[in-house]
Amino acid sequence: MRLKTPRVAPLPEAEWTNEVREQLGLTSGVGKGRPLNIFTTLVRHPKLLKRWLVFGNHVLFKSTIAHRERELVILRTGWLCRAEYEWGQHAIIGRDAGLSDEEVRGTTEPLDARAWSTLDAALLRAADELHDDSMISDETWAELSKTYDTAQLMDLVFAIGQYTLVSMALNTLAVQLDPGIPGIPEGALASAGK
Repeated sequence: MRLKTPRVAPLPEAEWTNEVREQLGLTSGVGKGRPLNIFTTLVRHPKLLKRWLVFGNHVLFKSTIAHRERELVILRTGWLCRAEYEWGQHAIIGRDAGLSDEEVRGTTEPLDARAWSTLDAALLRAADELHDDSMISDETWAELSKTYDTAQLMDLVFAIGQYTLVSMALNTLAVQLDPGIPGIPEGALASAGK
């Protein structure tokens, strides 16, 4: 269940120092001009945000995995972690990356609820397995290895791990949805996770 009040509130603009402005400037492309709540919250710890942005930038913008496929596993991970903020932001990013509305919604359903391509099913299964067992099974690894090289397989694991970490932070700090960002669809949140 999403907390309705932030545990760590976004830093108000009146309190932004030059260091904070510099850090938030590095995120300007993500929020379409306005810093997102995730960044205005995390900037309360500027050194943490600075170091996390380097890794997050790799996962989101420099990964060897195709944008659409990466968004598919990010959405699944957000749903599994019950992270409405993460899922909502990436529902929009995922559509921009080529996912249909049906595919975005499908990330909140059991794997057998729809017919996924072999690769998409393996990607979603990888997210499920890492969430449940902290390891991708031999069968799923073998299926992914038919399409992905070593760097892509590693980027996949780190993408799912990165968005699990982010989901934990968002949920625990109670970062609130930005204006215009959807939450997880009605009814889908109850079936997420364990």
